[in-house]
Amino acid sequence: MDLVMDSLSSSWAILEDSAIFLLAGFFLAGLVKVFLPMDLVKRKLGADGFGSVFNAALVGIPLPLCSCSVIPTAVSLRSSGASKGATSAFLISTPESGVDSIAITYALMDPVMTVFRPVAAFATALFAGVMENLIGDKKSGSSPQVDIVCKDDCCADKCESIGDPSGPDEPPAGDPPRGKLVTSLHFAFVELVDDLVGWLLIGILAAGVVEAMLPDDFFTQFAGDGFISMLVMLAAGVPMYICATASTPLAAALMIKGLSPGAALVFLLSGPATNIGTLVIIRKLLGTRSAIIYLSAIAIGSLSAGLALNGLYQALEIDATAALGQAAEVFPHQVELAAALIFSALALRSFASGLIDRSLYSPQGKPA
Repeated sequence: MDLVMDSLSSSWAILEDSAIFLLAGFFLAGLVKVFLPMDLVKRKLGADGFGSVFNAALVGIPLPLCSCSVIPTAVSLRSSGASKGATSAFLISTPESGVDSIAITYALMDPVMTVFRPVAAFATALFAGVMENLIGDKKSGSSPQVDIVCKDDCCADKCESIGDPSGPDEPPAGDPPRGKLVTSLHFAFVELVDDLVGWLLIGILAAGVVEAMLPDDFFTQFAGDGFISMLVMLAAGVPMYICATASTPLAAALMIKGLSPGAALVFLLSGPATNIGTLVIIRKLLGTRSAIIYLSAIAIGSLSAGLALNGLYQALEIDATAALGQAAEVFPHQVELAAALIFSALALRSFASGLIDRSLYSPQGKPA
């Protein structure tokens, strides 16, 4: 019982530290989703060559799409003429980063990781796209239907909302900014919360368990703080589904227990961009050789970034563990508590809405 209470107490403390940054990240994600013109994105990704790969890697960094909802968008980009290299780069940089995950990284880690994480995601995506253009199969892969994505476990209850690559019901381009702002708020605090809250709470609870159960020197004692621990994190991250935002509290908790920042970064890069379902769909979309290049680029890119990050911390003489969570200390406890309660209310609304929706439909998806 003490272990359970300690785990819950640690989880609540993590939520308090991160809630205000999560809410700010969701708000910014809503603005990006609504005000970034997808037609312009498609035009920038259409040509073969380095330019389209660079654009795809860069555009994906702020977009608030998890690894399941990025697939239909990538299918749309590919069918609109995006090159395989650009599509591959977009598929990596988008789930590995986002304004929401950047915000929670700043809350739970430190400025070095906050800046380095999206830079590493961009570099990994760029590397994958260039390799795809250089040695990938030039034949066109088949484009799977969006309902194939819906068979994946990650966002199965949101298939209809993520199946439309244009995103939520956006007001026409000529609508006043107020209409777009309302749409962005709905996306941020309804749709995005619905998509992420379950996995995010799992990540926070897992982080609380890690903090309560593991000794402080667990990773340095059993896996060391070098390349072996990075390989362990790569092996853990590749097969599982965990979105960029939800993986952050777990990675921060592992760092408290002695995991090196480089190994944590490997997990933060490999986990969101890969899972078994996503790899199967990428093979259908781009081809077998492209799927192999995709996975190899993530492995090479994340391990290289991890080594570079460890070297950076050593060069700057920064103790990564001591710097964890310092950003949250700028806010009074009352503000953190209020943000945590607001986030909890949004989560309860999401779960209640899901229960109501399921009660209205039979198992076959038809009205009862």
